[in-house]
Amino acid sequence: MPDQTPNAQQAASSESPRNDPSASNSSKGNNRGWIWVLLVAIIVGGGIFFFARQGKGQAGQVPDASFATQALPITTASAQRGDIGVYVNALGTVTPVYTVSVTSRVVGAIMSVNYTEGQIVHKGDSLLEIDARPYQAALTQAEGQLAHDQAVLNEARIDLDRYQAALARNAIAKQQVDDQNQVVQQDEGTVKNDQGTVDNARLNLAYCSITSPIDGRVGLRLVDPGNIVQANGTNPLVVITQLQPITVVFSVAEDYLPQIQQQLRGRHRMLVDALDRDQQKKIASGTLLTLDNQIDTTTGTIRLKAIFQNTDFSLFPNQFVNARLLVDTQHGDVLIPSAAIQRNAQGAFVYAVKPDQTVAMQPVTTGATDGNVTAVQGIEPGAVIALDNFDKLQDGIKVAVRQAPNDSSQKAGS
Repeated sequence: MPDQTPNAQQAASSESPRNDPSASNSSKGNNRGWIWVLLVAIIVGGGIFFFARQGKGQAGQVPDASFATQALPITTASAQRGDIGVYVNALGTVTPVYTVSVTSRVVGAIMSVNYTEGQIVHKGDSLLEIDARPYQAALTQAEGQLAHDQAVLNEARIDLDRYQAALARNAIAKQQVDDQNQVVQQDEGTVKNDQGTVDNARLNLAYCSITSPIDGRVGLRLVDPGNIVQANGTNPLVVITQLQPITVVFSVAEDYLPQIQQQLRGRHRMLVDALDRDQQKKIASGTLLTLDNQIDTTTGTIRLKAIFQNTDFSLFPNQFVNARLLVDTQHGDVLIPSAAIQRNAQGAFVYAVKPDQTVAMQPVTTGATDGNVTAVQGIEPGAVIALDNFDKLQDGIKVAVRQAPNDSSQKAGS
């Protein structure tokens, strides 16, 4: 009995905590307390973070507000009163006044080519030489026959004179004199025929030397020495185009025909400008030469031809240019740079700069345009208008005028 008592006490002491309800409830209460503390800490931390972000956002908006009050820098120009031309624009083609495709008039071998490709030649300059020996021989033969027949004719005339003298003495019959007169006339015909043969042989000999019929530029070489050419062949030996002067052919709508005819009837020089593809650079200036005799019914246009002196060879045959015909000149219009004109659903407008350095939208009506200048109605001469920063401009906004890189270029009509 005494040996079992301690074991029993140990067993009792080891089992008592597992079965104690108060100890279990105390442990659960401690765990719930830590959870609540953690939740409160998370909420407080989130609030601090949120308010800190709000404060930074408000602080970052302050510079934007100050920036909104700054003046917008712009470039300006002044409207001016002046003259402007009314132009008709069309696509034109440069055409030579003369184009010559040179062919051979005789058969023979080419002995030499006396020009270089692209050379400027003048009327009468030698271009090619054809073997002239056969034609020289033919000329010699014709001249020999002519000399023989001329001698026969002279002999017949001497006999005629002798017969006429004998007839005067009644020494021969009149019939013999008449017969001799006919022989003389036959010989005269033979001599004339021989003379034609000589002239033809001499002409063929001249054709062996091919010369330029006009002033102009030769093209690329089409035949080389040694080749046999045929008379009046279809393939040209050389092509020559006249470059000075030169013409431009272009078509305009038939609606402009009354204005053009009125100017031509008044014998007024109608100026025509040839511009490049971008219509920014003027290549040459000329005058209207004539117009076609009928309207193209398929397009409702009429063809016109202008002539240019082309002193610097800036216009080239078959070149495409933009032709601009001056049909009228308007005087005393208000002119502004075309870049200042903006458009919306209501129409064209400009931003006018007021004395208080603010801008206002000013509706305008556009008229004729000449290059970078446009005639408008709706603003007065001297008005200051904006030329750039249109994506930021609006009614009432404050602006600051800045100096243009080239102030003279901003003047209307300059």
